[in-house]
Amino acid sequence: MKAVNVIASAVCGVLYGAVGYIIFLLAPITTPGVGIVRFWPSVVIPAVFAVLFGPAVGGLGAAIGIFISDLLIHGDPLLSLSAGVTANFIGFYLLGYISRKRIDWAKSVAIVSVLLLAGLSVIEYVLLTYFSLEAAILFIGLSISSYTIIVAVGHLWPKWRSYCIGSIVGLLVGSTIIGFVVWGYSQVLFLPPAVGGGYRLPLYAALIWLIWTFATEIPFLIILGPPILKVCFQAFPSLNPLKDLEENFRKERKY
Repeated sequence: MKAVNVIASAVCGVLYGAVGYIIFLLAPITTPGVGIVRFWPSVVIPAVFAVLFGPAVGGLGAAIGIFISDLLIHGDPLLSLSAGVTANFIGFYLLGYISRKRIDWAKSVAIVSVLLLAGLSVIEYVLLTYFSLEAAILFIGLSISSYTIIVAVGHLWPKWRSYCIGSIVGLLVGSTIIGFVVWGYSQVLFLPPAVGGGYRLPLYAALIWLIWTFATEIPFLIILGPPILKVCFQAFPSLNPLKDLEENFRKERKY
């Protein structure tokens, strides 16, 4: 890894950890009913670094940042290394990697649509069974709104299509890791009381954490990511990895 990437990873990690910690102090919100997983708008920080400097920087910076914030908030390094660090590294690595690739938008939207329908069915069943109608409406509303924003951004600004799909894939993988690893951890050890605690939680808790993580973080990735990156590209054109994608879209529009 080049020196600039090492520095970028460190900066990303410090920013991600510090901003996440401050947000939690101001709004200490965790997953309704089961706790543990925090409301985390700061995900946009490693997403931006993953696009600007590459997947390794985004993944490593996210891993560093979540470990810092976890130690400050709940103080359980083993849980952080098991769930948070792993999920953040893989998730943001995937986001950075896919965002730099040209994808088939029509096929991607079709796949996302199928996943959304399947996901909404699971959300409805789990939330109506174990929580309430209001919770189901909230999560389904967030999911549909996020999907609408993603499709709108991809249609109006084609150069952000890969970023949108990268955000979906990366966050979905990361959310899945968090949900099931935290559940597995709770079968062996007590979860930190600072973020809700718990021991031997039921399997449906993993699905709740997965749904909560994805539904509450994807809007920030899609809404805040592109405008922040646009400003960064204008200030530092050499860091724009999407130039080739933009040129291809311009050529397509001529024909």
